[in-house]
Amino acid sequence: MKRVLAVVLLGFGITAGAAMASVEDEIRARIQPVGEVCLQGEECGEAAAATETASAGPRSGSEVYGAVCMACHTTGAAGAPVIGNADAWAPRIDKGMETLLNHALNGFNAMPAKGGCASCADEEIQAAVEHMVAESK
Repeated sequence: MKRVLAVVLLGFGITAGAAMASVEDEIRARIQPVGEVCLQGEECGEAAAATETASAGPRSGSEVYGAVCMACHTTGAAGAPVIGNADAWAPRIDKGMETLLNHALNGFNAMPAKGGCASCADEEIQAAVEHMVAESK
């Protein structure tokens, strides 16, 4: 009887040990860092990939619109003219592209400079303005 009990306990011990290891692995997975700090000049996985993507050239007007501008220009938030609404855009378009671009780059009324996209290049903002105007005539 003692041998059977010893074998059963030994078998249970192995199973319990495996279960504990599994639980510990799950805990490690849950508490692992969600990111890492990457300093300029270092290669750091996704940060390096983002830099490579950024150096691939400026984004198109529709890409910038989709990433930044649409938050306000599809809802009309804070009085933003909704893309595609020719009546809302007509008086703005009449002021000329230079004025529209100046407002987009430097801010105007409730819109912050560059629509809040500090990382956007001026040429990307210009492309986004041109995209919205083309879609709103």
